[in-house]
Amino acid sequence: MKPIVGVFKSRSKAEQAVQQLRTIGLERERIDLLSPDAERRKVEAVRTTDTEEPGIGRALGGVVGVSVGGAVGAELGAAAASLFFPGVGPVLATGIIGAALLGLGGAVGGAKLGKTLDESMTEGLPIDELYVYKDALRKGRCVLIALAKDDAQAESTRVAMKDAGADSIDSAREDWWLGIRRDEEEHYKSQGGDFRSDEAIYRCGFEAAQRPAVRGRTYKEALDDLRVRNSEVCEEPSFKRGYERGQSYRQSIDEESRK
Repeated sequence: MKPIVGVFKSRSKAEQAVQQLRTIGLERERIDLLSPDAERRKVEAVRTTDTEEPGIGRALGGVVGVSVGGAVGAELGAAAASLFFPGVGPVLATGIIGAALLGLGGAVGGAKLGKTLDESMTEGLPIDELYVYKDALRKGRCVLIALAKDDAQAESTRVAMKDAGADSIDSAREDWWLGIRRDEEEHYKSQGGDFRSDEAIYRCGFEAAQRPAVRGRTYKEALDDLRVRNSEVCEEPSFKRGYERGQSYRQSIDEESRK
């Protein structure tokens, strides 16, 4: 499966994109729409284990077959669930792809997911971009995820999403960074750093800290993983500073969502 993701400024535009994706042959089960669940902002964030993301285990257990009637649009089917997404709050996922993605972003492993999902449905999900989805959802936008079966369908999916008004993940990532860049620049300069020359590597470290695999891990604890993914720059001082700052950012966002 080849995941294609688009960010939409309105739910109506996202639902129009869903209709277009159905016309080019994507099965309903391969399409999922994540949107802020404003009606469930008071959903309690409950941990089911010490290491698990709040609410994920409970939400996954009931995600399939929860009927929400016509609220999610006919093309999206009837299976949906409200999931507590740390850093965002309640999010409405209109299918099992979104539930799998949010679950994989926490500590829910393959064994638990396997009871609910076909393993092929979780293969290739763009987990490392969760922080981009979080930012989009916090801004009231919708995230549409489609799993294309091959390169040809993937290209058709990209075109359909673009025609429907989607922002690409690359564009959403730049929007996210621009939203925090000034604070990061001021912080870096206050520590005596040259942000202009170090920004690229600093940002690389900051983004590395957003990956689910290193959630809550110190730079030293995560170094082996960082050497695999960021071998050329991971031991640069500016990368380390970016990573540590990125972990602090991530923690502050998660704490804010629980208030």
